[in-house]
Parts: sequence; structure tokens; C-alpha cells
Amino acid sequence: QVQVVESGGGLVQAGGSLRLSCTTLGVIFRGNTMAWYRQAPGEPRELVAAITPSGRVNIADSVKGRFTISRDDAKNTVYLQMNNLKPEDTAVYYCNRQSQLGPARWGQGTQVTVSS
Repeated sequence: QVQVVESGGGLVQAGGSLRLSCTTLGVIFRGNTMAWYRQAPGEPRELVAAITPSGRVNIADSVKGRFTISRDDAKNTVYLQMNNLKPEDTAVYYCNRQSQLGPARWGQGTQVTVSS
């Protein structure tokens, strides 16, 4: 069963912007911190940003000031606004919950490619 669906990736030039969306099942979204991760080829998956149910955010230093995370509880959706993109932001982006129950089944992610 598909639990997480990411979208919004694409090819963009350095300095450009993209907005990623992640829609999940309510049982995954409700009451949980939601997070965006990314994985570049040959690299481990890393946390990019997270947002608690109350709206408190945690942003990785590498993207601070450029990326913004938000959530729409009515739509079970979390967003990642990415501005001033750099080639090193190229990766597959995933979202998931941060929960004591562990992550939900990972989705296929959405590819972000930034050309120089």
C-alpha cells in the first residue's frame, strides 16, 4: 500500500526554486513530526528539514536560509520550498514521519537536479 507520495521535483538551474509536496495517509501524518530527507548518489540519506505538529521547525545547516518546510494538516501534506538552489542540492528527496513507531514505508521520492 502506498503510504507516502512525493512530488514537485525536476531540473532547475542554479539559483532557481522548486516546491516539493508530500502527501501521506492521515494515520502517518496526524500528530507526528514530518521531515524531508535527501539522498545523493553514493551518499547516505540525510535529514533536510523537519516540522512538529505545533509548527516548530528544524532546518539542516546546509540549507538554512534557503529551504522552508511547512505543513497543511487538513490535507495531510508537508511542503519543502527550496530557493537559491545549488548543484550540491541534487538528490532524491523523500519525506517521512519522525515517530517512536519508526518511519512509514518509504515512497519513491522525487528527483531534484540542479545544473550549474
